[in-house]
Amino acid sequence: MFTLFDWIVLAAYLLLSVFIGLWVSRGNKNLKEYMLGGGSIPWVAVGISLIATSVSATTFLGAPADVYGDNMTFLMFQIGALISIVVVGIVFIPRFRSSGINSAYELFEVRFSKPVRRLAAIFYCLHLLLRTGILLFAPSLVLAQILHIDLKLAIVVSAAVAIFYTWFGGIKAVIWTDVMQFCVFFGGGVLVLLVIANSVGGFGEMAALASEAGKTKWWDASFDISNARTLVSAGFAYAILEIAIRGCDQQFVQRYLSCKDVKAANRSSVLSMVLGCAVSILFYWVGAALYVYYQKAHAAPLPEGLGQNDVFPYFIVHGLPAGITGLIVAAICAAAMSSLSSAINSLGNTSERDFLGWDENEGIGGLKRAKIWTVVWGVLGIFFALFAATQQGSLLKNALFFTGLFTGPLLGMFLLAFFADKLFGTGAKKLRGWVVIVAVLCGMASLVLVQGIPAFGVPAVLGGIFSWPWMPFISMTTTVVVALLVNAVVNLFKK
Repeated sequence: MFTLFDWIVLAAYLLLSVFIGLWVSRGNKNLKEYMLGGGSIPWVAVGISLIATSVSATTFLGAPADVYGDNMTFLMFQIGALISIVVVGIVFIPRFRSSGINSAYELFEVRFSKPVRRLAAIFYCLHLLLRTGILLFAPSLVLAQILHIDLKLAIVVSAAVAIFYTWFGGIKAVIWTDVMQFCVFFGGGVLVLLVIANSVGGFGEMAALASEAGKTKWWDASFDISNARTLVSAGFAYAILEIAIRGCDQQFVQRYLSCKDVKAANRSSVLSMVLGCAVSILFYWVGAALYVYYQKAHAAPLPEGLGQNDVFPYFIVHGLPAGITGLIVAAICAAAMSSLSSAINSLGNTSERDFLGWDENEGIGGLKRAKIWTVVWGVLGIFFALFAATQQGSLLKNALFFTGLFTGPLLGMFLLAFFADKLFGTGAKKLRGWVVIVAVLCGMASLVLVQGIPAFGVPAVLGGIFSWPWMPFISMTTTVVVALLVNAVVNLFKK
C-alpha cells in the first residue's frame, strides 16, 4: 500500500527538484548562460546528466520486464554503446567544439544551406516531441495505477514540476536535477535488489536460481539480422543508433557545448557510457530477481493473469516496505521528469537558434523569450503524452518507427556535412543543399519499405527481414548513398 510516509517521501523529492531549479537560476544573465550554462559546467555533472537523459522511465520499468519474460541478451547493446563513444569522441565532439556553433543543426547552414538546417531542426523537433510524449505517458500510466489517481493528472503533475524548474534554471537546472534524479533512480534499483535478495536467501542463492532459469544469458553470437537479440544486431546495428543519438541529438550536443573544452566533453561522454552499462546491469538483475522472487523461490503469490509488464509495479506496491515504496515512485517520477526537462530545454534552444537566430549575449529580452519557449514546448509535450494515451496500437513499435525515421537521416546529414568536401570537393562539384534534402526524403522512404507505418497500419513491403536496431542504419545508409549518386549525376550533366 502507498502510505502517508510514502507520500511524504514523494512530496519531498518533488519539492527538492523545484528548489534546485530555483537555486541554480541565480546565475542566468543571458541566453548563453540559460542554454549552455556559460560553457563551464563540470564534466562529471554533464556525464551523469547525459545518462539520466538517456535511460528514461522505460528503462526503470521496461528492462526488468524484458528480463522477467526473456533474458539479458540486450546487454550486448553495451558493445554498440562502446563503439558509439569512440566514434562520437573522435568524429563529432571535436567538430562541434571547433566550429563555433551553439546548435547541432547550425552546422548544416554552414555546409549546405539554410533550408537544410531548418529541415533538420523540424525533423528533430517532431521526433523529440513524439518521443517525449511516449516517455511521459508510459511512466504516468504506472504512477496512476500505483497512486490510484487519474492518468491525465499523473501526466500533468509530473510534467508541471519539470517545466517549472526548467523554466527557472535552464540547462543548469536540467543538469543538476538530472544528477539528483540519477542518484534516486539508481539508488532505487539498488534498494529493490537488496530487498529481493534478502527475501530469497542472499545474492548467491538469487544468482544461482536466476542462472538455473536461464535469465542470466547475455551472449548470442548469431548473425541473424531479423533477431534484435544477436551480436550483429545488438553490437553493430545498435551502434549506429547510439551514434545517431549521441552525435546528432541536440540534447547531447548542448551538453557537450556546456563543458569547458573537448577533453571535458569527451570525459562526460565516456562517463555516461560507464554509468549506462551499470544501469543496464542493475535493472536487468532486478528483472531476474523478480522472476526468482515470484517464480522460483515463491516468496509471494502473483495475481492470476498479471502480465510481465505489470510485475514490477505490483512488487513496488505490495513487496516493498513503507518509505522505500515512496522512493521508488519518486525514481519513476525522476526518470520521467528528466526526459521532459531535457527535451523542452533543447527544443527551446533549437527554436531560438535554428528558427529565430539568437544572439548568445542577449540579455533579459532573450531570457524571457527562451523561458516562453520552455513553457510552449512543455505544454506540447503534455499534449503528445495525452495523445499517446488515446492510441490503441503498440507504443513501442510507433516509437521505434519514428526513431529510425528521423535519427537515421539526421546521422546521414551529419556525415555528409563532415566529409562532403573530401568526397565532392569544393566549388561547382560541392554537395548541393537540395540534393541533401532529396537524399533525406529517400532515406525516410526506405523505412516505409522495410517497416511500414505502424501508426496507420501500413504493412511493410520487405517486412520481417530486419529487426528494429537496423532501422536507423538503413535510413542513414540510403540517405548517404542517394546523396552521392544524385550529386554525381548532376555534376555529370553539368560538364
